[in-house]
Amino acid sequence: QVQLVESGGGLVQAGGSLRLSCAASGRTFSSYTMAWFRQAPGKEREFVAAITWSGISTYYADSVKGRFTISRDNAKNTEYLQMNSLKPEDTAVYYCAAGSLINAGSRRRVGDYDYWGQGIQVTVSS
Repeated sequence: QVQLVESGGGLVQAGGSLRLSCAASGRTFSSYTMAWFRQAPGKEREFVAAITWSGISTYYADSVKGRFTISRDNAKNTEYLQMNSLKPEDTAVYYCAAGSLINAGSRRRVGDYDYWGQGIQVTVSS
């Protein structure tokens, strides 16, 4: 079992920055692909970014590429999402996720991740 807890959300003006953290407890954090998803009101949960267990490879949705950076610290069992140049359309509940059998075909799919955090609100005002 892996428990995930997000922190760092809040209200920010357009153009500002936030850094989300996801603290993991349980076993073998370093063996999981980690990701961030988000869900805006009335919309489906969507992929934001993912990072492989080693941290060497990262992947982003086109909508956040160049503005968001995903990273992880396996020694601290923590994943991060640095969000810069935020836009009102980035407003959503952000979820961190962990998956043990993630590959190129599955890393953007909600259903392929094994564990989820409770979510944290990010609101970007215009």
